[in-house]
Amino acid sequence: MSLVSEYRAIDGFATAEGTRKFMENAIKNSVPHSHFRSFDNLNLTSLGMGTYLGQNTIQDDKDIENAIYEAVKSGAMNVIDTAINYRSMKSEKNIGHAMKRLIDDQIISRNQVFISTKNGYITNDGDYPTIDVLEYMHKMFISQGIIDSKDISSGYNVLNPNYIRKCIDKSLINMQLDTIDLVYIHNAYESWSEDVTRYEFDEMIQKVFQVYEEYRLKSKIKYYGMATWTCFRLPEKERGYLSLEEMVKIAEKIGGKDHGFRFIQLPYNLAYREAFLLKNQSVGGETNLTILEACNKLKIGVFTSVPLLQTKLLDANIPDYLGYSNQLLKIVQITRSTPNVIAPLIGQKKFHHVKENIEIAKVPPLNISEFNDAIKIFN
Repeated sequence: MSLVSEYRAIDGFATAEGTRKFMENAIKNSVPHSHFRSFDNLNLTSLGMGTYLGQNTIQDDKDIENAIYEAVKSGAMNVIDTAINYRSMKSEKNIGHAMKRLIDDQIISRNQVFISTKNGYITNDGDYPTIDVLEYMHKMFISQGIIDSKDISSGYNVLNPNYIRKCIDKSLINMQLDTIDLVYIHNAYESWSEDVTRYEFDEMIQKVFQVYEEYRLKSKIKYYGMATWTCFRLPEKERGYLSLEEMVKIAEKIGGKDHGFRFIQLPYNLAYREAFLLKNQSVGGETNLTILEACNKLKIGVFTSVPLLQTKLLDANIPDYLGYSNQLLKIVQITRSTPNVIAPLIGQKKFHHVKENIEIAKVPPLNISEFNDAIKIFN
């Protein structure tokens, strides 16, 4: 059988009805109602699955696929995050296989799960391991005139609209989806701020947003956003700083008031606390806002990355609070309970880690009073 005949795209995208059904089924499995966050009428779990870490091995493929399957099946997570460059496209492909299994086993329907990916970074294809990243980019893009070598930044990022289109098309195939719920531009300003002026960057990001709006019109993506590392966590006067409101205005210029720029992603954990503490944003003349406060005013949803600081926080000395002694719970509870955060994205592969995260999903997030008490450990 040819690869073409085997390919079958999964129809649909996350909907209000589908995610509500997921929530109702999760509650039957002892997951509390408060584990869910409502955003744009979607019911999304306050823990999401990240797929960044791992090797390009058959074992890691199996582990990630099974982790997605078990986490979704349990009702613990209906948010799955990836990027085209994660594990050289292998993570996207694992998501596709897991979704096919979940649907074929009649555990979920496509409209119950919110799937996000990212594009912008150069990548190769892990199914062709002998072709490295630069060779892949040359063969697939530069030699065919799709991009020029100068379109690659010193941070190995490409914002050429031709590349962004090709990445979305490839992500759809990798994940065997007809529609992706959310596509982020990946660390764009971090990768370009040393190479171009702010004006030039704004011109480049405008063209990227045009591509995203184009794909929204074709119902190939539902939302888009910016996955970032430092640009929303720096003081306003630093070179690498970005104003969220200015990015939203660019989206409005392209897509009008109903534009699809509705999400950001940024690091937030007990060590990287800027999202909650640093007042570096302004909205509509109101100054001294944190990025989380600005997102709330601009109706931007927030997912957070590196909640465990790539496991480093598991060895940190974190004071007990609210009677918690479990280290993972102490780390995750504050981030998942922070106002205006939808969910931290937790990487998981091995079954015992999946099991731990499923159990945490059954613990209600902190209410506002408990959260205000817990964050005293920041002092």
